[in-house]
Amino acid sequence: MFTGGAMVNGAILALGIMPYISASIILQLMGAVMPSIARLQQEGEIGRQKIAQYTRYLTLLIGLIQSTMMIYALAITPESLFRGFSEAQYGSLVVTSNMTVFFIVGIILMTTGTMLLTWLGEQITQRGIGNGVSIIITIGIIDQMPGAIAQAYELFFHRTVGAESANLGVPQAIVMLVLLVVVTAGIIMILQAVRKVPVLYAKRMVGRKIMGGQASYLPLKVNYSGVMPIIFASAIMIFPQQIFGEFGITAHNLVYGILIFAFSYFWVSIMFKPLQISDELKRNGGYIPGVRPGEPTAKFLDYSMTRLTFAGAVFLVIIAVLPNILMTYWGIPQKIAYFFGGTGALIAVGVSLDTMRQIETYLLQRHYDGFLKKGRIRGRSVGATRQIIDTRQIKNLWALWTPLLIILIVGVVAWVVRKFALV
Repeated sequence: MFTGGAMVNGAILALGIMPYISASIILQLMGAVMPSIARLQQEGEIGRQKIAQYTRYLTLLIGLIQSTMMIYALAITPESLFRGFSEAQYGSLVVTSNMTVFFIVGIILMTTGTMLLTWLGEQITQRGIGNGVSIIITIGIIDQMPGAIAQAYELFFHRTVGAESANLGVPQAIVMLVLLVVVTAGIIMILQAVRKVPVLYAKRMVGRKIMGGQASYLPLKVNYSGVMPIIFASAIMIFPQQIFGEFGITAHNLVYGILIFAFSYFWVSIMFKPLQISDELKRNGGYIPGVRPGEPTAKFLDYSMTRLTFAGAVFLVIIAVLPNILMTYWGIPQKIAYFFGGTGALIAVGVSLDTMRQIETYLLQRHYDGFLKKGRIRGRSVGATRQIIDTRQIKNLWALWTPLLIILIVGVVAWVVRKFALV
């Protein structure tokens, strides 16, 4: 319900959080072509608040448009929403004496549901840990995991999913499990992979103090564009889907991969600004060893990011096409193949890593050692750790774990009840 795709259940939150995501992407792209938006992006907290306000307005507009189209499809062309639906066989899907009132109420409810999710995501960000909107999307992705596991069990051990997967058994299940581990490990490595460009800061006199003389590095991410190229390519592939369907899945995957590759460079070209980074380094007295400040530094950063983007784009193509290959050649259902790549796997793994990092930072700020072995502060003695930990803070953690445990129990019970009700 909270993440979209809930039209079948008649949920008022059927649009989900996607209008907000679309609005955020549009404003990010506008920042590359509109100087006024670009200035707001560089004005710190005040600029971010203004952009957040514009994002809400644009979310409202997109929500109104999408809800209107959804209600129209629900009332006039329901076969476009529900595959296999026939009005001649099942009758009209919308039964009402006043279609105008149905349209108005439906549009208001669905748009309000999207704005409610937007507010909820912002509250999670302000009061919780991590990006609230990303966490909502991740919950929607992980929500499909129990059903996918049950379907995978039926597929590999009972072979009751379809004739195209009749040859799948225990050996193939082991291969799929290993593949899942490899894909997840690959996503983690590529999301965290950076090239550390060394940066030195010259010494300078500020008042009576000597500042600078430090060595640092500039992290250049291998996968700088994240999941945006896959989202753009998927949106474009919707329009000529019928055309590529005539040429087969191979042509579809080929064009899909080319679009992802192209959009990877496109996103980096508008979001990564080597000249601006070079100017900031020069202003702060920093320089890259062996590279002159100014334009040569900008060219060096652009050249380095171009090479890194190539590796990141190849990885995105492999991850995006892998579910299609599993569905086509192995007969794996879409619900199972969904966790072996694509946007869902990238978002789930990326948000989980980011949330763990923020929790680790929070624990370290609260004088805990953290829950990750590599995240412990080095050089701190055991005695010092015991002295600075407040035992009252540990006891107060029940206020966090109790509601989380209740939500987990309610979710498991609801899923089991729905599962047996469908059976």
